[in-house]
Amino acid sequence: MKQIGRDLGVRYVLEGSLRKAGNRIRVTAQLVEAETGNHVWAERYDRDLIDIFAVQDEITEAVTIAIAPAIADAEQHRARRKPPGSLDAWAAYQHGLWHLSKTTAADNATAGELFQRSIDLDPSFAGGYCGLATVQLRSAVTFATHDILEMLRSAEALARRAVALDGSDAEVRACLARVLWVRGDHAAAQAAAEEALALSPNLASAHAELGAALVFSGGWTDGTKALEKSVRLDPRDPRSATRLNQMTIIAYLSGDYQAAVTIAQRAVQSYPDYPLSYRWLAAALGQLDRGEKAKQALDEAIAIGSASFDLYVRHRVPFIRPKDHAHMLEGLRKAGWEE
Repeated sequence: MKQIGRDLGVRYVLEGSLRKAGNRIRVTAQLVEAETGNHVWAERYDRDLIDIFAVQDEITEAVTIAIAPAIADAEQHRARRKPPGSLDAWAAYQHGLWHLSKTTAADNATAGELFQRSIDLDPSFAGGYCGLATVQLRSAVTFATHDILEMLRSAEALARRAVALDGSDAEVRACLARVLWVRGDHAAAQAAAEEALALSPNLASAHAELGAALVFSGGWTDGTKALEKSVRLDPRDPRSATRLNQMTIIAYLSGDYQAAVTIAQRAVQSYPDYPLSYRWLAAALGQLDRGEKAKQALDEAIAIGSASFDLYVRHRVPFIRPKDHAHMLEGLRKAGWEE
């Protein structure tokens, strides 16, 4: 494997085998880190050999879906093993993604420093600009530590710089879509996400940003499908907390308050430091007339993220429609919130 990795100039090698018995086949596949020989991922697929081409397409898609998050996870762990002084642009970017997955304001700030370092080390690497744009969006709309209009202007400039550097990279197109829907330009965001998917149909982040653009423009059914596909494609996405929150919002705005509670509780359990889920949990519980639990969730929403609570409740962020904002306030008032 080491020799193959050197000959091909790659860090990971996918190998596999095929066995046939009667009308059954067994395909095994494993992803190997070439420089160490370590197995990063392995899976076995047993299928009936009814239509060889259909089976081939099915397994190809399954393997493609599986290895992308496996490589991303391996790269983040590899970057974290490096001493800070030896980080190159790619490693700094991967280390930044790891901090981005922690969903705390402190980790978000650290991720920003690492993405900026990635840019400083290689100003032509588009990923660093996208990472920093995401950090700036989070600082404004998740943690409310920076002015939202200022961060939107800066994040859009970073995303457009990334597209100018590498417009054929689907990730940077998805990054631009992310900035655009946060800005409230849902149609442009949808177009950018679809451009990303045309380049890479299995890109989880592109499906996620398409889902977000649809969610906040009222396309709940299609938005749900896009977000669910995003989670299926990459269950370890650093932005998984955001995905769960968006699925909570869909359930709430469509009037399925019990589903909103269930998803929000899952988000709170998995990401207790992520402040946005508590507010929607409180609103959904308020709509269900669960007074004590609703008040508890409301108190937690304010305690864990008072600045973000104030941003979303006393103001209206650009990506939420006026009627959806009013719908949220209705639930919060029922939960005990007083203006």
